[in-house]
Amino acid sequence: MQGAAPLAQPVSQACSVEIVTDASAFERLEPEWNEAVERAGIAHPFLRHEWLWTWWECFGQGRRLHIVIVRAGARIVAIAPLLSETVSLCGIPVRQLRLMFNDHTPRADVIVAEPGERAYRAIWKALVDTGDRWDVLLLGQISGDSKTREVFTRLASEDGRAIGVWKSSDSPYLELAGTWDSYFGGLPGKFRSNVRNRISRLQRQGQPALETVDSLPDVEEALADAFRLEASGWKLREGTAITSRADVQRFYTVFAHRAAARGWLRLQFLTVGNQRIAASFSLVYGRRLFLCKTGYDPAFETCSPFKVLTSFATEQAYQEGLAEVDFLGDTEPWKLEWTSAVRSHDWLYVFSNSARARLVYPLKFRVIPTLHRAMSTKHPAPAPSTQHPAPSTEL
Repeated sequence: MQGAAPLAQPVSQACSVEIVTDASAFERLEPEWNEAVERAGIAHPFLRHEWLWTWWECFGQGRRLHIVIVRAGARIVAIAPLLSETVSLCGIPVRQLRLMFNDHTPRADVIVAEPGERAYRAIWKALVDTGDRWDVLLLGQISGDSKTREVFTRLASEDGRAIGVWKSSDSPYLELAGTWDSYFGGLPGKFRSNVRNRISRLQRQGQPALETVDSLPDVEEALADAFRLEASGWKLREGTAITSRADVQRFYTVFAHRAAARGWLRLQFLTVGNQRIAASFSLVYGRRLFLCKTGYDPAFETCSPFKVLTSFATEQAYQEGLAEVDFLGDTEPWKLEWTSAVRSHDWLYVFSNSARARLVYPLKFRVIPTLHRAMSTKHPAPAPSTQHPAPSTEL
């Protein structure tokens, strides 16, 4: 395969490894890649080729591909979707290998499509064999129940590598058991009353309804409204809205079209009359509804439009026989009104034996945390935050 550099020797009798560094080779992997994702039983779309290829097209500038492909015979059994870059950690420039992820990636991991640890060990050996090319390996935004964390931690420890774990987001999710009526009826009475009150307020201006756009011909016009609503209020002011950066807007636009072509896209709107007042850029994949990006018109703030949209969307998910609503992101208070279940995510750092790695590890995981704790004790924060401290890397 052009753009794939085979290692000099097979990792074992049954496995071979190649490192994909060329974008065109990455693009051509789509059928095999997605077949491996499906065999791995991954219940979200964020490791599919469509997502990661779009990510690379939009955010890959200045970085280099370093995708580790493990095969048993001709069949892919594992993929580590890595990239290489130079970043500053604790003020020190380091060569970093990391998974393809950033603030717009809800979940990342290594793809392993067979039981046991053979494929993990093949990936690890490939990384060790290229160890002179990296100081830090970052497996970011992996879920707490991922086997990757447990296996890589053990393999790295066996090889005498320093390891550090940084807490990331806890993402709320709702399992859709029973019926909508039984679920909604089990929520606190005050909350149910609040939802009904907000719907009543909206009814004074028109009948509120859920509109879903999922067909490819309608995507472009609906995206414009979704982006407008997502940018309303504080997100635009703070520069975190989709439209605040050209590469971010391109990512959601391109992926929306690809998702719509595959039947995953759900642009959900709360409408009053003919006016769209709240939006969710959502995906339906594997009988799960993923709420990726949300927003509402602040002119309707007193009616809690996104609370009403969440109610309508969850009711529809029950009616469609979906298994789960995944709110993604952090444990924001509005999400915890609907569920108390969360998925934890972590960033796993593995350090090589290079001089820079030996210097950065104690700074990042011993010295700086100790200083932060000391400063927090001396100057306590005025109120607790739901945001987890972001590990220092340039995304």
